[in-house]
Amino acid sequence: MLVTAAVTLGAGVEWGISTGVGVSLALHLYRTSRPHSAEVGRIPSTEHFRNVHRHAVETDTRVVILRIDESLYFANVRYLEDLVTEVVGRASPPQDLVLACQAVNIIDATALESLETLNRRLVERGIRMHLAEVKGPVMDRLRTTALCSELSGQIFLSLNDAWVALHGRMPAPLSSPSRHVPHDQAS
Repeated sequence: MLVTAAVTLGAGVEWGISTGVGVSLALHLYRTSRPHSAEVGRIPSTEHFRNVHRHAVETDTRVVILRIDESLYFANVRYLEDLVTEVVGRASPPQDLVLACQAVNIIDATALESLETLNRRLVERGIRMHLAEVKGPVMDRLRTTALCSELSGQIFLSLNDAWVALHGRMPAPLSSPSRHVPHDQAS
């Protein structure tokens, strides 16, 4: 707002409006290029999933659930790729990676290609990629690509369905609950 006001006062209304629109677009791209994301686990004895760093949750070392809190498009797919690379590059990589898509409202062609590439890379490492809580319009876009037929894992209706299916087929014990952080810091 200050930039727009200053340019308007200094150069005129047309320049001020143009500058305001340009700055707004740049800020939007910047904010959405690094969306909030969290590794989540199940709150014991419930069907609710929360950030592993903020709540005492159940996790399984063989299953990682990543929640992406933004639509996927050209400006943030590189961030998603880097995040997944970091997770699967751990000393003890998971067997299954679940992308929790409940906050993904829109997905563009670049993001669809990126998901296909991620799936192939994970298959090469012996890791299955799953999707959960995919909204209808996003699922419609996914069906236009080869991802649905080539996906190494499954598309689950809910995170709990994914947890039950993936945790149930694995003999590994649960890791101990994560450290609890006060509720006011919850994601």
